[in-house]
Amino acid sequence: MNIKKFVTDFFREEEGLTMVEYAIAGGLIAAGLVVIFTDLGTAIGVKIQAIIDALG
Repeated sequence: MNIKKFVTDFFREEEGLTMVEYAIAGGLIAAGLVVIFTDLGTAIGVKIQAIIDALG
């Protein structure tokens, strides 16, 4: 009976840990996408401004 409780508790902890790992990974991916899109937006803005300046 004690072994059954140990195994049950172990699997519950593993599932909780897996959820935390997914949350951390998701957060890191989201942060990376924010950085990438911010840099991309800045680069596009610079290119558009260069085109406007060349036409003006």
